[in-house]
Amino acid sequence: MSLDDRTLEAAKKHPKPARVFQYGTAGFRMKAVGLLAAARSRKLNGQTVGVMITASHNPPEDNGVKLVDPLGEMLEGSWEAYATRFANAPTETELVEDLNKLNSDLKINTSITPHVIFARDTRASGQELRDCLVDALEAQQAEYTDYGLLTTPQLHYLVRCTNTKGTPHEYGDVSESGYYEKLATAFKQAMKNAKANGSVTVDCANGVGGPKLRELVKYIPSHAEGGIDINIVNDDVSKAENLNSQCGADFVKTQQRAPPSSKAAPGDRCASLDGDADRLVYYFNDNDNTFRLLDGDRIATLAASFLGELGEKSGLSSKISIGVVQTAYANGASTKYTGDTLKLRIECTPTGVKHLHHAAQRFDIGVYFEANGHGTVLFSPAALKAIATHDPQSPSQADALHTLSALTDLINQTVGDALSDMLLVETILAHKSWGPANWLSTYTDLPNRLVRVEVHDRNLFKTEDAERKLVEPKGAQKMIDELVGKFTGGRSFARASGTEDAVRVYAEAATRGEADDLAQKVAAVVKQVGGGK
Repeated sequence: MSLDDRTLEAAKKHPKPARVFQYGTAGFRMKAVGLLAAARSRKLNGQTVGVMITASHNPPEDNGVKLVDPLGEMLEGSWEAYATRFANAPTETELVEDLNKLNSDLKINTSITPHVIFARDTRASGQELRDCLVDALEAQQAEYTDYGLLTTPQLHYLVRCTNTKGTPHEYGDVSESGYYEKLATAFKQAMKNAKANGSVTVDCANGVGGPKLRELVKYIPSHAEGGIDINIVNDDVSKAENLNSQCGADFVKTQQRAPPSSKAAPGDRCASLDGDADRLVYYFNDNDNTFRLLDGDRIATLAASFLGELGEKSGLSSKISIGVVQTAYANGASTKYTGDTLKLRIECTPTGVKHLHHAAQRFDIGVYFEANGHGTVLFSPAALKAIATHDPQSPSQADALHTLSALTDLINQTVGDALSDMLLVETILAHKSWGPANWLSTYTDLPNRLVRVEVHDRNLFKTEDAERKLVEPKGAQKMIDELVGKFTGGRSFARASGTEDAVRVYAEAATRGEADDLAQKVAAVVKQVGGGK
């Protein structure tokens, strides 16, 4: 049977649902993903690519997919259009024709054996989508490995480890246990000259991060052993309907409150993961029992300030530049603090990890976090070489260099990783002897509000200036600018969601009431020009 016949036969087993798909949308068509992953691997001469079956922070009934390129980064942007075209092919025959056209246009050698690894989160539909993916991969005669249940960052780690194995840039052992061992070893080294201040309670969104964090805890030392005590909550994966329900990073960030199940006392350090454990936010209740959020902006400034300190103390500051990459969602106070107090370079990009990741690669050490808690730190080859070859001139320089070197392994540089980022935050707080209140006191957030507006077609909304200005629908930006001008310290923008027919409106102002008012007024503009549902 020919490759086309096998593909056609496999495609007929999984008819296209009656809806339009777009890459990044929850529910993305699975057989299209298998064909695309095989084509991507072939285009890259048989290197291993990854497929993660997850809908991240979305409700449990949703599901979707993320494709991972060979070094653990997100799928190259130009391929997203191919993914969307595959997913929306009206018939199985047209799907095969689209695949053949892609192979022809990009001169893909179909005799190359594709290599794909994949995993899924805990959603009930994951197994069915896995079976659909396998049918597509087998039709393409791909060699594949099913890693079962993993967090999204763990799959990214495994993709990079697989492709770098046996090279000078080997990233780690190609196994789930290798992931835990790498983080645990680095954490022990980073904590050598520090002592944790109390424990941390981690809300796992009743997702895959729960069992994986429990496994990681087995590898890291307790507080009594020089490490950290981690209290794990909301880790029930036996009931799929509990995933991201009244818990998790997205709930905490959008609702601006702790999960209702929280029993934290004032001052207790708490953190929340999202459903596939690639987002992390911290929070606590102060002495007045007021909720205080420490989101991705806060993690970015904490990490950047500590890395800057280590650069100075180790004697490497003149050899390594540090930059912070933000999106328009970053609180204006964090931007001012990063530039004016930390004296670090700042770059603003469109929303989306792929944009931040690429911008961060332009620095020796690039720190990027979205406000939602998704982010990481990247070290350039030049920075890694400088750290590895630097000759410290004093014991204090040697200590700082030791910690900095450990962080290059503790941080998952492939993608934002809630478990890795949590250990990074705990390491920094321990070195600074800080509690959450100390961390909060570095700057005062401008009051802000994020509003979701349902629209009939999100594609009507087009932006420029790193998504801070609307160019379409015509006239909308002028209306927003006029509203912003009426508020003290006002700032607002509207951008289409990447995963659903909705527009997200962000607003900042001098007071909470003004921020809420501005957000609602801009949301009304969006409804007016975009035909809100």
